[in-house]
Amino acid sequence: MKLEEVKDEQGHHLSPKLPDEVKNFLIDIDGTICDDIPNEEPERMEDAAIYEGALEMINKWYEEGHLITFFTSRTEAHRAVTERWLAKHNFKYHGILFGKPRGGNYHWIDNHIVRATRYEGKFTELTTINAKIQVFKD
Repeated sequence: MKLEEVKDEQGHHLSPKLPDEVKNFLIDIDGTICDDIPNEEPERMEDAAIYEGALEMINKWYEEGHLITFFTSRTEAHRAVTERWLAKHNFKYHGILFGKPRGGNYHWIDNHIVRATRYEGKFTELTTINAKIQVFKD
């Protein structure tokens, strides 16, 4: 993936960015693409059932040129079983980040564009809606 160069008003280099048409998907695993299995029960991870539409939609995004990274609360100790499970089901992806904080209620603060989509039971095409968001006060 070719990153685009970014400079500030003084001509200093800033962190590069993806082209506007490319999304950088960070996708949870447990409870989002398959059965919600806690880290305390890793023996269940090998046989987790895939949620309907997850494989097809994620592989579609991959084929369209988007970046797919799984971002999971599983730990490095779960890497082997996680990678086997993803390979067994033919998920296409670019990377996995382990050790996401547990417990939900995430609030991401970043200097780059961040869009969040809460998984609520089905993987379908994404659509745009107007919604309330929290921002920093002036």
